Amino acid sequence: MKINDLIDYGNQYLHKDQVKLIIGDILNYNPLELYNHLEETVDEKKCEIIKKAVEAIINKKPLQYALGRTGFYGYTFKVNENVLIPRFETEELVENTIQYIDQYFNKKAKIIDLGCGSGAIGITLKKERKDCDVTLLDISEKALEIAEENKENLQTDVKIIQGDMLEQVEEKFDIIISNPPYIKEDEPIDDLVKNNEPHLALYAKDNGLYYYDKILKQASSHLNDKYIIAFEIGYDQKQEITELVHKYLKDVRILCKKDLQGRDRMLFIFKNCE
Repeated sequence: MKINDLIDYGNQYLHKDQVKLIIGDILNYNPLELYNHLEETVDEKKCEIIKKAVEAIINKKPLQYALGRTGFYGYTFKVNENVLIPRFETEELVENTIQYIDQYFNKKAKIIDLGCGSGAIGITLKKERKDCDVTLLDISEKALEIAEENKENLQTDVKIIQGDMLEQVEEKFDIIISNPPYIKEDEPIDDLVKNNEPHLALYAKDNGLYYYDKILKQASSHLNDKYIIAFEIGYDQKQEITELVHKYLKDVRILCKKDLQGRDRMLFIFKNCE
């Protein structure tokens, strides 16, 4: 088939912009360039990949799962139904954490990414600050398989371990970073997310606070004297998580930062960072 035929095929089922995005991604063309290649013949294998991606979208699957990958902080990560699709807000968490690594640890810190999923956070931190020692941890074996593939694809020297947050961890770190499950069990969310992304990585007991409590309760014995804890949080969880911080940690400084949409989205906890 030619690119023009594939566009016609996709346009029968999807919006033309989605079709161009799918075909452009699989053929490594900017979607705006496709019309310069309409008569180009596409090999059978790629035609089948494009058709399967279109079918997935028809069946209300996220585009990222249909493509099998997504962009995050300028890198391409493999994703599937066993891991969350990384969001723009998480890129902001990474961006701020990099700034604090530079400011307080001279670009070299020992980091653990708890509930790593695809590995987007930890692998990105390692790519951006190569002198950091980075560990990825998740309870899901299937998620860790994806993280391992992303580690290899992005040629990143990170350690990957399976565990329930900090329970099986013996080392100490300078930075704990996590985007844990934080959606309340009865909280309504978009059907596309609810019906496709892993509930293990979305929902948390105790009004969405279960994993923050679990991490903070265990954190002291896994942190060096000087440390940062970096959380992504729900837009309405700032006060409750701040109370948990004060419950478990002493003499710390807490900073909540808003995302680009003006919502409370990142909580940073500093100890001896002056």
